[in-house]
Amino acid sequence: MPTKTRLPRPSVTAALILKRTDVRPRLGIVLGSGFGAIARAIQVEREFPYRDLPGFPVGSVQGHAGRLLLGLWHDIPVAVLAGRAHYYEGFELAESTFPTRVLAALGVTTLVLTNAAGGINSKFRVGDFMALTDHINLLGANPLRGPEPEGMNRFVDLTQAYDASLRTHWKAAAKAAKAKIHEGVYIAVSGPSFETPAEIRAFRTLGADAVGMSTVPETIVARQCGMKVAAVSCITNAAAGLGGKGQVVSHLEVLELARQREDIATQLVGGFVKRIG
Repeated sequence: MPTKTRLPRPSVTAALILKRTDVRPRLGIVLGSGFGAIARAIQVEREFPYRDLPGFPVGSVQGHAGRLLLGLWHDIPVAVLAGRAHYYEGFELAESTFPTRVLAALGVTTLVLTNAAGGINSKFRVGDFMALTDHINLLGANPLRGPEPEGMNRFVDLTQAYDASLRTHWKAAAKAAKAKIHEGVYIAVSGPSFETPAEIRAFRTLGADAVGMSTVPETIVARQCGMKVAAVSCITNAAAGLGGKGQVVSHLEVLELARQREDIATQLVGGFVKRIG
């Protein structure tokens, strides 16, 4: 459940982790809905439940395991956040993005973010993937609000929030995985209710291609910490009003489609990791 306790310094939690493992990760991966099977592909050297790590938020959403995994994937030392805590659960953004700061303190220089999203772009089909080129933050909050972290600038440039050189590898990885991938803009809303058809029409006018309830806060914090970011969405449903007469958008629908695509998602992200490694 959400907490209101004062967060420790990320370096303190990172030091605790590093004392208990020989892995020195340079790549971080956050597993959203539909990407949990990646955890089984990692050669795990050490595992930490979030509840055992000072400052880590413990979420309650189905499909988010709540574990930090350290090990190797394609011979690359990785730190994997198996599950995230969401703003809509009641966490402050400083809490939900604390694990991102810990990844930076562990030595991670590149962060791969994954999520399930509703498709807005008419060219997208359920089961496709989207590499993020940019985002629109409609959460109503920013994780950098508040005291400025020592040695960091709160006025972060997000002109290149998602690294263009990293993004070039998604297409090749998708081809190898036989997955359909697009590029597009992700719009983040607070949730937990799904959007109305009128909101989706507005989002399309704003230039959004897919909508979700995560990822953007982690991107902002990662960029403040100097990490490069790559992100990918699994399009698990047509956004409200775009699925035809009688459409009902549900969390169970999202989880079911995500489950069906988890093997392809693992191959896609694995191929991407192998290429950037």
